[in-house]
Amino acid sequence: MWTFIQDQILGMKWLSVLIGKLLIILGLDTTEKLGGSIHFFIYDVIKIVVLLCTLIFIISYIQSYFPPERTKKILGRFHGIGANIIAALLGTVTPFCSCSSIPLFIGFTSAGLPLGVTFSFLISSPMVDLGSLVLLMSIFGARVAIVYVVLGLVIAVAGGTLIEKLHLENQVEEFIRNAKQIDVPQEELAVKDRLKYSAEQVAGTFKKVFPYILIGVGIGAFIHNWIPEDLIVRFLGNGNPFGVIIATIAGVPMYADIFGCIPIAEALLAKGAKLGVVLSFMMGVTTLSLPSMIMLKKAIKPKLLGIFIAICTVGIIIVGYFFNAIQYLLV
Repeated sequence: MWTFIQDQILGMKWLSVLIGKLLIILGLDTTEKLGGSIHFFIYDVIKIVVLLCTLIFIISYIQSYFPPERTKKILGRFHGIGANIIAALLGTVTPFCSCSSIPLFIGFTSAGLPLGVTFSFLISSPMVDLGSLVLLMSIFGARVAIVYVVLGLVIAVAGGTLIEKLHLENQVEEFIRNAKQIDVPQEELAVKDRLKYSAEQVAGTFKKVFPYILIGVGIGAFIHNWIPEDLIVRFLGNGNPFGVIIATIAGVPMYADIFGCIPIAEALLAKGAKLGVVLSFMMGVTTLSLPSMIMLKKAIKPKLLGIFIAICTVGIIIVGYFFNAIQYLLV
């Protein structure tokens, strides 16, 4: 039963077969490079868009129960590592990329929440949202997806706890620390309002990420059909012990979310890249993208920014090598 759900519902293998038959009718050979690239591109774009819209609608509906004021109050009830764990878990029902999470991080920090707690949220939000769990299941299977999410949460909790222990509150910019908060009562939304909010989130997020989906799928199609397999294996397979580090660093300059990374990761894995290398690349893109680091620099001072980047980078690299070591158990 689960195989059917993973292959036919999440993975939409039926769609791949259908597109392949239509391309053959049009005279394209999907076993050739050009036909294979077109098949990969059409199939992955449709699949990711369907999953994107469905997931955003569901997650946005859940998120409607956790507006910033309510989230702040929930986090304020917990202390110590328990607060970091709750912050990391709440990060899973917030926006899909780090640039979207930073304004919430700033709001929570301004509200006086402990710095480590807000950083647990900031790490978790782009790295391990619910969308990543479902999308990873559709490509890599349930075991990989669950381990990925669990380890992402561990990085978020450990990173936030370490930042808290270092007492770096003075590394937050003055205008954020001195911001005055107004506690605005949150009115309860009706079901129709939540549905409207979810639909608006789908439309807004789709417009924002669709270009990156096209770019990501295009890169994935190129890798899948045009780059020799031995080249991928040489740089990102067993033959290169630094593959995880290369992949993590390569992901940093990019700006994308999980939806744009998936087709690239899928193509790399199919060409022989190690699982840990592929997942490190995804984590690097979603958590440490250059645009989000530029935004974050406006809110925190260089020392804290450097520590945040170092914690995330080391955590991602450790996770990558861990997945490489246990790949044979998961795939």
